[in-house]
Amino acid sequence: MSERSALQRRIRAWLTLFLICLVLSGLTAFPLVSELRWANALIDNEWLRRVGDGLERADADYPFLLYGTDWLAFAHLVIAVFFYGVHRDPVRNIWIVEAGMIACAGVIPLALICGPIRGIPIWWSVIDMSFGVFGVIPLLVLHRMIKRLESMPA
Repeated sequence: MSERSALQRRIRAWLTLFLICLVLSGLTAFPLVSELRWANALIDNEWLRRVGDGLERADADYPFLLYGTDWLAFAHLVIAVFFYGVHRDPVRNIWIVEAGMIACAGVIPLALICGPIRGIPIWWSVIDMSFGVFGVIPLLVLHRMIKRLESMPA
């Protein structure tokens, strides 16, 4: 196996890891009410109880509010589709990886600004920010490998 094809396989492996995490993150936004029931049965935490109560009430009285989290889930899935371009041609579509890196960076100011506005505890905002921090790691690795692939002779 050539160095180029080995690098392409590694790129696809990292891309697959990122996509699995992105899709799972999106899919978990659909069943929030039942997920919070499950979490509250496992963990005794005041904030999780409050969130669970809020979701239960919203689901019972204003289920249309949860439509926003359905769109959040859908957005994760749509973003994952864009990464198919990286699978097809990583060098030409490196911009998708770069856009993903920018989105990961954007998670931090969003959590720091909107978290306090919405009354989110700082420790929960840190958890939210970790999605951007941990999400950017495979993208940085991908970016570096794609740049290396670009510099290799065809």
